[in-house]
Amino acid sequence: MTTADAAAKRAALVYNPIKVDAKHLRATVEKLSAEAGWQHPLFFETTVDDWGDEVAREALATGAEAVLVAGGDGTVRAVSEAMSGSGIPLTIVPSGTGNLLARNLQLPLTEPARMVQATFDGDVLPMDVGWANLTRKDGTTQERAFVVMGGIGLDAAMIANTNPQLKKTVGWVAYVDGAARSLVNAKPFRVMYQLSHGRLHSAKVQSVLFANCGSLPAGLELIPEASVTDGALDIVIFQPKGPLGWIFVWRRVAWDNSVLRRFRAGRRVLALRTKDNAVRYSRGTRMEIAAVEPQPVQLDGDQFGEATSVVARVDAAALLITVPRGHKTSEL
Repeated sequence: MTTADAAAKRAALVYNPIKVDAKHLRATVEKLSAEAGWQHPLFFETTVDDWGDEVAREALATGAEAVLVAGGDGTVRAVSEAMSGSGIPLTIVPSGTGNLLARNLQLPLTEPARMVQATFDGDVLPMDVGWANLTRKDGTTQERAFVVMGGIGLDAAMIANTNPQLKKTVGWVAYVDGAARSLVNAKPFRVMYQLSHGRLHSAKVQSVLFANCGSLPAGLELIPEASVTDGALDIVIFQPKGPLGWIFVWRRVAWDNSVLRRFRAGRRVLALRTKDNAVRYSRGTRMEIAAVEPQPVQLDGDQFGEATSVVARVDAAALLITVPRGHKTSEL
């Protein structure tokens, strides 16, 4: 790249001022941008009314050659939605409590300067983006993106019941409190679902997840085989029968997926074990879910109201993600 080419480039930072040290982060972006020979960067703050998608579109409209995002999972989701299909690379500077996409991409979570530097000399990974079209009880529809996972049912109720102040204080651990509040009154609900134009199914479930990524905080592997580059969504259907069923769910996620699968002997144990139906896995490029009654919906950990039906689909390689030079991506 010639000096003239670099001087013509400009980066834009979209950040949540509540989640980051704005002064320090802006100074870092300014410094590294100047060292790379780029123009002075542009800065955009998110607000209560704009989670980041509108200012990200504004950044693109100004001709930004690269966009950085710093904030919680909701900010990353909103900016990714705006950036999808743009052809402009997005750099995630891990911030907030979850950092779920950054964790799944195995990015350095405690080295913001390294991630900012990757904007100027890193590699680019084409990543899938999920989309969920929600139909409300009144017949209106809304389509929003997700980059980690979305869900309808108990998982969304858990998020809705999480104390916001507790989340600010202890981070993702607050979801345990939300789960406890939700499980007390959790009741299965009837859904009809169809995966990638396959057979129509009817089931009583507690929750249906449609995922682009498989890892959760604390090293939990919900979907070990999930990939952000396979052009498919991983579907998880939770249908435990009674309290014992929830024990099977916990065993599958916290022990089988997160521990045993890491070892050859553990995988042998799993191969010999009798399968249970408390958790069911599927994969496809599209899934349609219809519920008899409206159910809560979440996308990347944010509430999106209630819906009577959800059509989830994947847009393969729609988002360009910047990673540090040489970052291992073959297993993503």
